[in-house]
Amino acid sequence: MLGPLMLFWINASIDVLLVLFVIDCILMGLVILMQRSKQEGLGAAFGGGFTESVWGAQTSQVLVKATAWFAALFFILSIGLARLYAERSTIEGATSTLQQELLKPVAPISTNAVSTPALPVPASAATTPAPAATIPLPVPPSSAPAAPAKPTAK
Repeated sequence: MLGPLMLFWINASIDVLLVLFVIDCILMGLVILMQRSKQEGLGAAFGGGFTESVWGAQTSQVLVKATAWFAALFFILSIGLARLYAERSTIEGATSTLQQELLKPVAPISTNAVSTPALPVPASAATTPAPAATIPLPVPPSSAPAAPAKPTAK
């Protein structure tokens, strides 16, 4: 009984947070466009002094603070939505196609020089990790100096 009720509240929360997320994105975009840039940006399109007459002489500080608040809200809503979507998929028991691909068993890598067709992996071997493949390392040359060749006398 807890599953369907919990799923209802998670879906309702996702819907509410998505609406807030879209509103936040729109407001953040508008606030960013209203800020003054070197070329005056969209603020000049409102007649130059429009934002100053609405918010006063400290318009740039108000817009910067508003941008910071909207950006913080954007990240909080993003993290909240990600957690709710993950919780919903856990309750439903559904796995994404990416998770299904990642959970497929992998055939061990052959270190032979001749390529051989891969053998199917038994189900019991799929749950245990495959041993690491060993790659033979070249033997370094001896560090002892070589003896000079003896000249032959004739």
